[in-house]
Amino acid sequence: QVQLVESGGGLVQAGGSLRLSCTASGLTFSVHTMGWFRQAPGKEREFVAQVSWYDGSTFYADSVRGRFTISRDNARNTVYLQMNGLKPDDTAVYSCAATRAAGNVRLAVAGQYNYWGQGTQVTVSS
Repeated sequence: QVQLVESGGGLVQAGGSLRLSCTASGLTFSVHTMGWFRQAPGKEREFVAQVSWYDGSTFYADSVRGRFTISRDNARNTVYLQMNGLKPDDTAVYSCAATRAAGNVRLAVAGQYNYWGQGTQVTVSS
């Protein structure tokens, strides 16, 4: 049974930072591309970032590039999302996702991922 468990969300002031973690079990983490998506109230789920298992390449949404950094630790079966310079528009539920795809091309569609976590709330106050 595959499980993805996110942590690290919370309430932060604009300009602040948070680091999200997602720990996976029940799958071979080292051969899964990991992604982060977010969904704000009343909005569609949107791609945030991904990190490839194949070559370690990373991709970001334009709205977060330069502020967010995705990384992975295969020894800990964990993917991270370091979020700096947070803005109120970043407020959303953040979910991690996993796919066997190599991930050396952009995988920005939710349907391209096989497994999902429950999500963690990030709230940025102005």
